[in-house]
Amino acid sequence: MGDILERIYGMTAFQSIIDQPSFLIMYLLAFVLLYLGIKKQYEPLLLIPIAFGVLIANFPGGGMGVLATDGEGMVHFLKDGKEVVRNIYEMSLPEIAHDLGVMNFLYYALIKTGLLPPIIFMGVGALTDFGPMLRNLKLAIFGAGAQFGIFAVLLVACNWFTMKEAASLAIIGGADGPTAIFTTIKLAPHLLGPIAIAAYSYMALVPVIVPLVVKLTCSKNELSINMKQQDKLYPSNTVIKNERALKIIFPIAVTTVVAIIVPSAVPLVGMLMFGNLIKEVGASTSRIFDAASNAIMNSATIFLGLCVGATMTVDAFLNWQTIGIVAGGFLAFGFSIFGGIMLVKLFNLFSKKKINPLIGATGLSAVPMASRVANEIALKYDPRNHVLNYCMSSNVSGVIGSAVAAGILIAFLG
Repeated sequence: MGDILERIYGMTAFQSIIDQPSFLIMYLLAFVLLYLGIKKQYEPLLLIPIAFGVLIANFPGGGMGVLATDGEGMVHFLKDGKEVVRNIYEMSLPEIAHDLGVMNFLYYALIKTGLLPPIIFMGVGALTDFGPMLRNLKLAIFGAGAQFGIFAVLLVACNWFTMKEAASLAIIGGADGPTAIFTTIKLAPHLLGPIAIAAYSYMALVPVIVPLVVKLTCSKNELSINMKQQDKLYPSNTVIKNERALKIIFPIAVTTVVAIIVPSAVPLVGMLMFGNLIKEVGASTSRIFDAASNAIMNSATIFLGLCVGATMTVDAFLNWQTIGIVAGGFLAFGFSIFGGIMLVKLFNLFSKKKINPLIGATGLSAVPMASRVANEIALKYDPRNHVLNYCMSSNVSGVIGSAVAAGILIAFLG
């Protein structure tokens, strides 16, 4: 009887958790992320799958954690009770599934290949309306200014990280989860877990971070600038005669220009624009638009979240490098908001028509949350000052800007 009880106890994960209590920290992290996603509704579509991936990856013996590799792709694992060392890139997918488990199979088939982030970008494009940006095209430049945080933090972070790791960390400043994941896969895949968590956590904290930076950098008079009044005082001479045609031409033109100038950005920008194109064409592409924006995107989101979470094992996450990523990601995010605001302030020095700095603050890729937050701030200073549509101009352009920035980093460092 005692032998049976001992074998039953050995079958459980209790002893492994007692021997390595750091597992409890990972469970706590998973529970906190689940709470934020379920109760607080912070990016629930991705935060909940990531959190659950963290949870199932850290149960000893479960075999659901993605095994970390060294710089040469070597992975250590047990097979038939013996330690085996293999080059992960020389293993076939069936071998990975058999020897390393289903989560490693999904990770190397869907994530490491770079497949899912572009697919998600296709869905994002299908859900994005570039109309506000096209109607206020001059405001789109502030989406480029908000990429300042990426390159500012890159220059600082390279003192503590390698250039590839620093670039993967800095891209968090673009406030775009799929872009951060895609860049990290290409440059520093061993940092995928903490960078994805930092990126999506700060995106969820947009309602906290944007007001904080705005309060530190903008005056009451600047935040009270009424864009509709400015339009009346200085009306635009540009008239869009056929907006539907422009919306169809725009994704084709952007893809062509980006493909020529920054070819490495095409996987993200091209798929983003393709998704938008099938949306704008209308009834004749409604079936594939529906698939891209619903079934395909939702499936990709599920597997992306679970696989990213599964990379966050005890050994990969609990270290000083992760703390550096969390801190650096916050700075990149904050500096991006700061960069957009400063560009607006610079513009206002030389222009009769004044721009509300909140438009620069929304040059992030966090659409449409950043614009909604900015609009709420503007209404506190003037209940008639609705800046949502103006903020969407820079907000939507920030999606393109962060993807192009990622392409530049990959081209130089990849």
